[in-house]
Amino acid sequence: MLLADPTIFKHNGTYYLYGTGGQDGFLVYTSADMKKWKGPVGAKDGYALLKNDAFGSKGFWAPQVLSYQNIYYMFYSANENIAVAKSDSPLGPFRQNVIKPLTSNTKQIDPFLFIDGDKKYLYHVRLDKGNRIFVAEMNDDLSDIKPKTLKECINATAPWENTASAPWPVTEGPTVIKHKEHYYLFYSANDFRNINYAVGYAVASSPDGPWKKYEGNPIISRHNTGKNGSGHGDLVQNDKGEWFYVLHVHGNTSVSPRMAGLVKLKFIENGTGPDRVAMEERSFSYLNLVN
Repeated sequence: MLLADPTIFKHNGTYYLYGTGGQDGFLVYTSADMKKWKGPVGAKDGYALLKNDAFGSKGFWAPQVLSYQNIYYMFYSANENIAVAKSDSPLGPFRQNVIKPLTSNTKQIDPFLFIDGDKKYLYHVRLDKGNRIFVAEMNDDLSDIKPKTLKECINATAPWENTASAPWPVTEGPTVIKHKEHYYLFYSANDFRNINYAVGYAVASSPDGPWKKYEGNPIISRHNTGKNGSGHGDLVQNDKGEWFYVLHVHGNTSVSPRMAGLVKLKFIENGTGPDRVAMEERSFSYLNLVN
């Protein structure tokens, strides 16, 4: 399937797939098993979010959909800003009553909302001397961040994170989950056009860090998927509680159009610290569209 920055939202036995690829917003596809996908099936000509219903005129990137207090929220990037829209269905239409982005004094992309107890954390990427991952607490109604809580999480410092020695280093595409007593921040590094675009993770004992990168990073790369540019995705659990990471890879003959795929992850017990995460060997598969 031709889709970049993919994310899967599981709800009531159905998997909903969104990502970067629609010129005028975000298309959505559905599946019962994460193997065969139908669509696009969004409320507006296949779109779950369509331009003019919410903030943005171009650059619709990296959405995330979640349910909170019986409302569906879509966090997304457009015009190199972050916005959030609401709907009464995962199929949309997602809209804003007041069309505007979240508060920021710089360009920002790649939002991911994580709820921990009564606190809401927005992980995102700020475009300032590189693509750097930050976190800020959000208001309870998810309308905006609390600026005074803004903190940097990680930036590209390890050799694998900038294999081209680029002057603008990149860490992006954050996803956060809690496993046992620790928080795991999954992210991608290198420019997405680089064949070494790959996925690593960092661990913390609190949602706002400090974060310690796993020494065995990257855990997903062209070396174990067999595909160039393997990265920028999201985590999803199936009904058995198994973890999967949906991601994009380069096209067969060029970087774009990028193609969506899936790998299986596993946690490995570590008696001296947090459990380690690894990709199961030979688990990569493309997402197939069947109508």
